[in-house]
Amino acid sequence: MNRDLYIDFAKGFATLSVIFIHTVFWSGQYYVPTELRVLSLLIDVPLFFALSGLTSSGKVEKTLFRLLKLQITFMLFVTLLFFMDYLFKVLGLWTVGLETLQSFYATFGTKYTPGSISYYPQWQNLGNWYLHRYTNADTFPVVMGSFWYLKVYFILTLLGVLALRYFPKHINWIIGLCIGLTLIYYWFPHYYPKGQVGYVTIYLAMFLCAHQLKGKRLSSSFVMLLYAGVVGALIWLFSSYGPEIFYRINKEKFPPKMPYIVWTLFSIVTLFALYNRLKINKKSIITYIGENAIFFYFAQGLSSSLIYFVVVPFKDHFVWGVFLILIFVLNAALAFGIAMLLKEFDSLGWKFLRVLKDKTTSKN
Repeated sequence: MNRDLYIDFAKGFATLSVIFIHTVFWSGQYYVPTELRVLSLLIDVPLFFALSGLTSSGKVEKTLFRLLKLQITFMLFVTLLFFMDYLFKVLGLWTVGLETLQSFYATFGTKYTPGSISYYPQWQNLGNWYLHRYTNADTFPVVMGSFWYLKVYFILTLLGVLALRYFPKHINWIIGLCIGLTLIYYWFPHYYPKGQVGYVTIYLAMFLCAHQLKGKRLSSSFVMLLYAGVVGALIWLFSSYGPEIFYRINKEKFPPKMPYIVWTLFSIVTLFALYNRLKINKKSIITYIGENAIFFYFAQGLSSSLIYFVVVPFKDHFVWGVFLILIFVLNAALAFGIAMLLKEFDSLGWKFLRVLKDKTTSKN
């Protein structure tokens, strides 16, 4: 079965968008205007949940196997991250300027002082990461700042495939229930659940809506109606909350509340509008990124952390627009190189697990 290059292209474009967001929101806080940082959220992680719905098979066994493979790949990655973080802390005491370290740690609300970092591995952190409790990797904080998506993805995909398998005739009702709960959380915010339940309700609706559109092409008139709805929603947003809501969009992201949901509707509608309309016939670097999106998603957390050590000392030496272009290109290039290394590391990890399996089964 041939891959749908439109899906790969959309995933690749969304991944590059996440790299851009983490460029302007983390180290970019030193020099990027707030307006551009907010505009970057127009194309954000919710796009991945919709794309997952478009590619979901609705088969429980296949989905569980895919999630298990992803969990093992994740565990291989965080094991590597654990030792990288430990070595970087120890070596960083000698190789990184004190001013850069202080600025780096201050960004995340912690204080760096010489000798404050333990020279002994904190093994409990690795166990927490395996269980998706994302305690900080101090040297690479953007990694853990990105992983909220992964936990929600596991839960949402499992709930979505169970709904598709056992309630195929009631999917529209489930979508309505999710949207209804989202509206209840908006009208009665004191009922908004703690934790990540609020994430699942709205993103499950996106997942299931996308699956309902799988293989279909929206009519031009319906696409125009959807875009009119997006414009109407944005007008409502600013008339209800005032212009200052523009500067608070990111604060409405965790958990996703109505202003952030409205803000991301443009990218979701565009994804559906171009689906089965925009033809991608040739592979490109963007489709390659989309095909290997998980490795790039892991890699951008590392690269977006590493660029701090360039941004801090050089942020005052360039015009912000030129500096942003240079840093984004650097971040994307680093993410690409790291993703290729992670892909090879993952392949070696799986080979080791297969050898281990063969040895243990042969003894039995």
